[in-house]
Amino acid sequence: MRVITGSARGRRLGELKGMETRPTTDKVKESIFNCIQFDVADARVLDLFAGTGQLGIEALSRGAKSALFVDKRADAVKLVRENLALCHLEENAQVICGDSLAALGTQSGRFDIIFLDPPYESGLLEQAMEKIAQFDILSPHGIIIAESPQNQVLPELPAPYSLYREYRYGKIKVSIYHREGEEEA
Repeated sequence: MRVITGSARGRRLGELKGMETRPTTDKVKESIFNCIQFDVADARVLDLFAGTGQLGIEALSRGAKSALFVDKRADAVKLVRENLALCHLEENAQVICGDSLAALGTQSGRFDIIFLDPPYESGLLEQAMEKIAQFDILSPHGIIIAESPQNQVLPELPAPYSLYREYRYGKIKVSIYHREGEEEA
């Protein structure tokens, strides 16, 4: 697992031990960032269910303004901090150890990009998407990137949120949601 491009290009990130965390593969990560490449610069990013922090770190490496990482596992939070330090990206990052769903209701301001990659089959993805729409923490023209098993049906979100596109990579599905701008609502 490595940073693909940007200021931390080529750095190998630490990984969590055991099977509890399923890191996004480099192929899938590269495809995600190819889809959003023009939206990353100066973005405010939320990496929910952060795990190793690799998605938020990739965004920071590519010029995101800031990134908030949230994970409930203390070992994951420790690793995110270590990976940020390894990449010299800790200055624009905040790391929270706590419940990801609860953290959604405590945010001030909005995010431009939200990465959602919770444990599969946990029900957390659907809950997080519904809370994001409920609290409306995605900025106008913002993007939600949700990773799930290929056959998982994700909830339809209320306006101004809508499914933009889905991509399949083997057994993995990446769903990209957009939020309309204020002038479109």
